[in-house]
This record gives sequence, C-alpha cells and structure tokens, in this order.
Amino acid sequence: MVPEESNGAHGAETPQYRVLVDDNFHYRDESERYSLGMFATCAEATAACRRIVDEFLLDQYKPGMAAEELCSLYTGFGEDPFIVTADPACRFSAWTYARARCAEICSR
Repeated sequence: MVPEESNGAHGAETPQYRVLVDDNFHYRDESERYSLGMFATCAEATAACRRIVDEFLLDQYKPGMAAEELCSLYTGFGEDPFIVTADPACRFSAWTYARARCAEICSR
C-alpha cells in the first residue's frame, strides 16, 4: 500500500488504485463503506480485493456445500470490494470473482 497522499516519484502523476469496500447486506448504504487504502499498482489492489472475497468464502464454506449456496451467502452478507482509479484497464468485479471462486471451492 502507498500513503493516500502519495503522487508517485518527483510529484509526477501516476495512477493510484484506491480500494473501497461496501457491505452486501447494506446494499447502497454508503455509510457502511470503508476505505481499505491506496495501492501502487492495479495488481496489488486486485490482490487485496481477492483476499477480502476469499476470506469470506473460505470462512463460510462447509463440506458438501453447493457453489450456488456459497455464492448466495456472499452476495447477501459478504464484503464487496472495488477499485477506484483513473486507469481504465484496471477492472475488478467482486461478484464475478466470487462466482468463479465458489465453483472452485465447492468442487474440491
């Protein structure tokens, strides 16, 4: 993570990647949102988002659970991280990632 006020080397404008986290249980309630922090690269921000989703899914998973059941728990109660950046190439959808991970986790 980089400090929130950092603009890169020598004051040059470099893309920054801020990760914000919403609460799926409180959909559209920005008072439930928090800032995870600023990251230097899209890859670092994406990894942080994935960790949040993975932690929830692995904590909620029970042996024999169907992927649809796990995914429903996530979309109802999990945290929904997203990246705010001026970099148009940096995209992350927590719900899309969660669907794929639910399939992986539940197929073990």
